[in-house]
Amino acid sequence: TAFAMEKLPRTSRAQAMDVLSSQANIAGYKAVLVAANLYKRFMPMLMTAAGTVKAARVVVLGVGVAGLQAIATAKRMGAVIEASDVRPAVKEQVESLGAKFINVPFETDEEREAAQGTGGYARAMPASWMDRQKIEVARRVAQADIVITTALIPGRAAPVLVTEEMVKAMKPGSVIVDMAVEAGGNCPLSEQGKTVVKHGVTLCGEDNLPASTWQKINGGLGDGIRRMEVNGNKLVVPNPMKASEFHSAAPLNYFLSEILYPADDHNDFLTDLAKANGNLYNS
Repeated sequence: TAFAMEKLPRTSRAQAMDVLSSQANIAGYKAVLVAANLYKRFMPMLMTAAGTVKAARVVVLGVGVAGLQAIATAKRMGAVIEASDVRPAVKEQVESLGAKFINVPFETDEEREAAQGTGGYARAMPASWMDRQKIEVARRVAQADIVITTALIPGRAAPVLVTEEMVKAMKPGSVIVDMAVEAGGNCPLSEQGKTVVKHGVTLCGEDNLPASTWQKINGGLGDGIRRMEVNGNKLVVPNPMKASEFHSAAPLNYFLSEILYPADDHNDFLTDLAKANGNLYNS
């Protein structure tokens, strides 16, 4: 029996069990700490009798839960931050945290529709928009001291946002933390589970940042699992949900050696599950 908590839909009724968001929150925080340690210079601006040290320039690519936490953490450390995301709705969130949003205008209806995302997740953007974004991002990356990439697309390989040419254009001693390395990486030079130096730039491909935090901080994972208990052959769902809420991503990947895909056109989620497998119940 395997239970995939990361497949829970991002609906209001499932928030208490959303371990993906809780772990992404931790990962975004930890990514900045790792980057600051690898950077080997000051993050904030310092004014001393000997002169002024400029604040580190941080670029965050992908502004989901992890990206927002990375922005907030870097801001608290005194960095100057720019951020990019395909979803225009996050611009206000980025600016509320004190960062500048890298705006890439949409030119077609297809681009605008794709930018809205699905179920709280980003969607793959048309090639025309990606080409324009690469131009804007390349300018910022070349000036950046730290780049943190978090962009993921469910069920697909992570999009390449930082090319090898961009890495070559970065200043020696700069740092890239690729948080999407498990899905192929947002930078093709990243290596999963390793920290390497290429073209004078340090690339961090650590693939389980939340696991490096203290036990109480990582309690979000345990709390999420506890709220959706599996007891023998009985699935205990505290808040019954409609099957339609599980249309984009069902949380059950494998149960009793069967792959279950609950129907999306019925009102009673539990009834659908019961039809699929008589051993599933709700308490």
